[in-house]
Amino acid sequence: MVKLVEAAERGLGGRNQQLVLAAAQRLWDDVAEGIALLSGGTDGEDGPTDAAGAVVDAEVLQAARRHRLDPADFLKRNDAYHFFAPLGALIKTGPTHTNVCDLRVVVVDRIESTRRR
Repeated sequence: MVKLVEAAERGLGGRNQQLVLAAAQRLWDDVAEGIALLSGGTDGEDGPTDAAGAVVDAEVLQAARRHRLDPADFLKRNDAYHFFAPLGALIKTGPTHTNVCDLRVVVVDRIESTRRR
């Protein structure tokens, strides 16, 4: 569930972008290598934006650090759009003229253990 802050403090984004931003915050201090999350609206729109959603992986998080973007700051302001825009991590499809539902895809690489069994 997305809790909106007061309109005067609120940025841009929709529920899909907010979900991916929450995942970015959770992965911020952890090793995100091998994890990718995509969330988007099949209609090509997410909230009052031109993006269908967003994607996060280790590369996006590294770019956010280079740009000194703190996901917690953007998350508390419901401003996922402005977090992902400079990182090239928004999904922009344009209107698809269909609305099946939101689509979420998580990919996790298997990490082989070097420990013998």
